[in-house]
Amino acid sequence: MSWKLLAFVVLFCAVLLNVIYRADILVQPPNILLIMVDDMGFSDLGIMGSPIETPHLDHLAKDGLLYTNFYNTGRCCPSRSALLTGQYPHKTGMGWMNAADLHHPGYRGALDQNCVTIAQALQQNDYACYMTGKWHLTGPNEEDAGADKRNWPAQRGFHKYYGHLGPGSYYHPNLKYNNEEIKRPKNYYVTSAVTDTMIQFLKDHFVQQKDKPFFCYVSYFAPHAPLHALPEDIQKYKRKFMTGWDEIRISKFKKLKELGIIHANSKLPERPNNIEAWDNLSPKEREIQDALMAVYAAQLDRVDQEIGKVIDLLKTHKEFDNTLILFLSDNGASEETYKDQIAETIHLLGSPKTRVSYGAAWANVSNAPLQRFKKSVHEGGIATPMIAHWPNGIRKTGRIVDQIGHLIDLFPTILDITNTEYPDEIADQYTHQLPGISLVPNFKGKNVTRDALFFEHEANRAARIENWKLVSTGKRKAPYTSNWELYDLEKDRTETNNVAYRHPEIVKRMSLLWDEWANENDVYPLDGRDWFKRIEAQ
Repeated sequence: MSWKLLAFVVLFCAVLLNVIYRADILVQPPNILLIMVDDMGFSDLGIMGSPIETPHLDHLAKDGLLYTNFYNTGRCCPSRSALLTGQYPHKTGMGWMNAADLHHPGYRGALDQNCVTIAQALQQNDYACYMTGKWHLTGPNEEDAGADKRNWPAQRGFHKYYGHLGPGSYYHPNLKYNNEEIKRPKNYYVTSAVTDTMIQFLKDHFVQQKDKPFFCYVSYFAPHAPLHALPEDIQKYKRKFMTGWDEIRISKFKKLKELGIIHANSKLPERPNNIEAWDNLSPKEREIQDALMAVYAAQLDRVDQEIGKVIDLLKTHKEFDNTLILFLSDNGASEETYKDQIAETIHLLGSPKTRVSYGAAWANVSNAPLQRFKKSVHEGGIATPMIAHWPNGIRKTGRIVDQIGHLIDLFPTILDITNTEYPDEIADQYTHQLPGISLVPNFKGKNVTRDALFFEHEANRAARIENWKLVSTGKRKAPYTSNWELYDLEKDRTETNNVAYRHPEIVKRMSLLWDEWANENDVYPLDGRDWFKRIEAQ
């Protein structure tokens, strides 16, 4: 065979394979499995250097894509609104939380009716849409069975819903099925229940609507406090954290450097002043702290086990290869301490008799090596690992992706791969246009140049443009804002070297862009008060 003929054959085969690849996607519309966890830290997954075992998620990352520059909004409700609508949260009316209507357009505490959800869009493309788990998008006083249900899942595009509309207990949540309140069975644990119900939804789907593609949204409450976990999962982690938070944090930092996720010259931030050195704790205090972290680890381990069950079902029905699985967290780890937090008897930890969190010291480990926590817009509050896995649609798998991404990008990505039109109107109301980008080029091995990303929560402000991050911490009293800080995240992901004084022109340019975004997205008026504590005090 001549070299010209050989070259032609090779070229023809490459073209044919690409046609088959594209045709397979077009002939068989992909399924979508979107998984969100709650309050998981940046480095809590095994693949990120954590001692917590997450083999199923690690496998998805190794056989898919692991995004390490991906962002949420830093808090529960705002992240969920951005995830499902593709809008910045203030544009949805969810700039703060659903606990109160603050009587400003960006802070109504309920989804704006001009926002279309992923489920509403996919319904119009003949997708079956199912959700289980934590919703957290109903307005104030809209969670009761007799309340206005316009912001319940069934009214926002889901054919079937099972779960709890807000946070609560792992053992005694207020459960809803579609639009009705239901009783929970005995020996109930919510992480397992939301998985089992989604599995049942899919089993019914494969019998009744097997020719339809599906969109499944599984929203786990775990590993959010309170620390509630199953005894067999807790047993697995007892005394696994006795080396202490300082040593584990350093170990994670080294691992992330080895992976190239953190720049080799990055510095590990100093331990916050309110956190005691592990070596200064008494033997009894270490025992208690180890037990607290064991329950937290057990909660996340259980999530991974449950995700494994869904994966097995997809494989059994030969839908795994044609399902895009997306996994991420709604915000970083939380330093919050529950109001009734006490040093519980160790053997009770994890049971419904306790209501505690694992505290700032372990949250600092969960977010390692990033700065700060949930609610903040420093990296520890808004950075999440994001996993994308899709055998039929992702090439060059096993990659760590440095593409800068955000929750607002997932809606346009899903529209792109499902060939779904974004509706100009929903329920006779005009819809907001999508500000995000499609990540599909990443699936083909390419990065996408994107515009700036912006953040605000409780007057914590930030903007990211390429490698530059502008950030400011909110205050509890007017005027609520503090000075801007500037970081080069390519070299300083841990935000330890503020270079604002060296680059005043960059600070000015980015701050003007932030202000322009804030005006366009109903972010003003800024208010840094902790509204939740204010409401509790009333």
